[in-house]
Amino acid sequence: MLVWIKGAGDIASGVAHRLVRSGFQVIMSEIQQPTTVRCTVAFSRAVYESVAVVEGVTARLAQNTEQIAPILKTGEIALVVDPHTHLLTALQPAALVDAILAKRNLNTRISDAPVVVALGPGFTAGIDCHAVIETQRGHHLGRVLWEGQAAPNTGTPGEIGGYTSERLLRAGASGVFEPLTTIGQTVRAGEKVAVVAGVPIVAQIDGMVRGLLPAGTLALAGMKAGDIDPRGERSYCDTISDKARAIAGGVLEALLHLMGGVQ
Repeated sequence: MLVWIKGAGDIASGVAHRLVRSGFQVIMSEIQQPTTVRCTVAFSRAVYESVAVVEGVTARLAQNTEQIAPILKTGEIALVVDPHTHLLTALQPAALVDAILAKRNLNTRISDAPVVVALGPGFTAGIDCHAVIETQRGHHLGRVLWEGQAAPNTGTPGEIGGYTSERLLRAGASGVFEPLTTIGQTVRAGEKVAVVAGVPIVAQIDGMVRGLLPAGTLALAGMKAGDIDPRGERSYCDTISDKARAIAGGVLEALLHLMGGVQ
């Protein structure tokens, strides 16, 4: 069965990985210039590099519609640059998963596919989609909601190693993102990690750079540009997060439940 996933960031990629491992065919859609921070574990990287591998699963960029089917037949994910899902009608997937995580609905409709699942706040199960997956860290992370909405966005990142907003890197100006470090590099509080329009982005805590925008990305002032992991474990930079795995499990549950015809 073909599943279309909107977005190819790290959470969407965790979902795609779980679905491919479970036997689904997956196509993912992205914007022209993805702004994924955790790009080492995101299939969105294929937009820039043509191919992206995450924990043994490969996504390959399809330059045109003719390339999609051959990619899917190999068991790989087909990634398309199609932010407005123009190809959706022609491909007719069995299910659609909105994994953009925009905290609002960017034009996903319950009629887009026989089964529509959405991640996080901004959607109402039964109206915008058939099921919503909780994305807020805590007791209900990954829970399938068959009615209502996910918890509202708090504006505060989830706690990792005792830190929340302190671990995030944000652009201090609008302009081209220029990294001064690499993912996996250890930094100290006060160290310059990147520059945007001549304004440095400085680490607020000691830790390991776990995410950075791709070099040359056009960043806006205040935009998330990276994150520091205070745990300092190198393997965490290259593996799917606990949050992504929990959400992926919720998506898989929702798809199997709905595709089985159980309401």
